[in-house]
Amino acid sequence: MEQKLYKVMKGAGATDIAVGVLVLVVGIVSGILLIVAGSKLMAGKSKILF
Repeated sequence: MEQKLYKVMKGAGATDIAVGVLVLVVGIVSGILLIVAGSKLMAGKSKILF
């Protein structure tokens, strides 16, 4: 009985770590993309007329 419980806990822990790493990578990539897009906007701000 306890062995089944440990296997389930092991699987849940591995899944949590995998999801955490995935969220971290997506956050870093989206942050980099936002910085690049912002720098392009700042570089071309002299061409923007309101």
